[in-house]
Amino acid sequence: MSSLAAAWQLADTWPVDRSSIAVVHAGGVETHGDIAFRQRIASLSKPLSAWAVLIACEEGSISLDDAVGQTGCTVRHLLAHAGGYPFFGVQPVGKPATKRIYSNTGFDMLAEHVEHATGIAFVEYLDDAVFAPLGMFNSALEGSCAKDVHSTVEDLVQFVHELRSPTLIARETYLEAVQPVFPQLSGVLPGLGTMDPCPWGLGVEIRGHKTPHWTGTRNSASTFGHFGGIGTFLWVDPVADVACVMTAEREFDEWGAQYWPPFSDAVLTSLGRV
Repeated sequence: MSSLAAAWQLADTWPVDRSSIAVVHAGGVETHGDIAFRQRIASLSKPLSAWAVLIACEEGSISLDDAVGQTGCTVRHLLAHAGGYPFFGVQPVGKPATKRIYSNTGFDMLAEHVEHATGIAFVEYLDDAVFAPLGMFNSALEGSCAKDVHSTVEDLVQFVHELRSPTLIARETYLEAVQPVFPQLSGVLPGLGTMDPCPWGLGVEIRGHKTPHWTGTRNSASTFGHFGGIGTFLWVDPVADVACVMTAEREFDEWGAQYWPPFSDAVLTSLGRV
């Protein structure tokens, strides 16, 4: 019997037609459901796209301090949702580094910036820089880099390995990415409410002490990852040395806040990481 039997039993009660799950820990990878099932992963696209942006920085094509958009806004601001841009729309709604404003627009601006600097379409750059070297051969960008990557849990496990022990970027860059950037900022965590502070890294959300949250109550404050509004999530808990990725197709607002935290707690409890 799987060490995660209790967690899998919870997953079987979820109000979704199907789900695919993988848990990565020191003992290996345990899965539940059809991990080869391919779907749009919504905002789980953002960490993948952010990794491509960070690789472009390390290659010297761009810099985290490059000016992008309104005065005072940089690549770093956009990666951390601190550029002052709204969810959709090119008109700023605030000044940079004054509030955490979750923005798909900001990520589309980043893709355009990489394209302009490299002369390579972002869809190709993401494939060449992230998907191909990680062996994510069933993953592709099919629209906006903020929300339109299509992938499988099987592929996303490869990215989870990268998020646990980076191979595509330097460790110094990685540590900056997974720790709070502009840590004092407050903001709205989509679907869950206003958080003060609302910590975010470079393309990944940091759990911190947000309440409520979509991860478990047993997840450490240093847990980082992302969820997608379509009903997907990925988290890495460096303290517990456990990560989890899940895909499904039911809007987060209809079930995520109720079902995901108890499941994550069950994963950590089953593995003795409490």
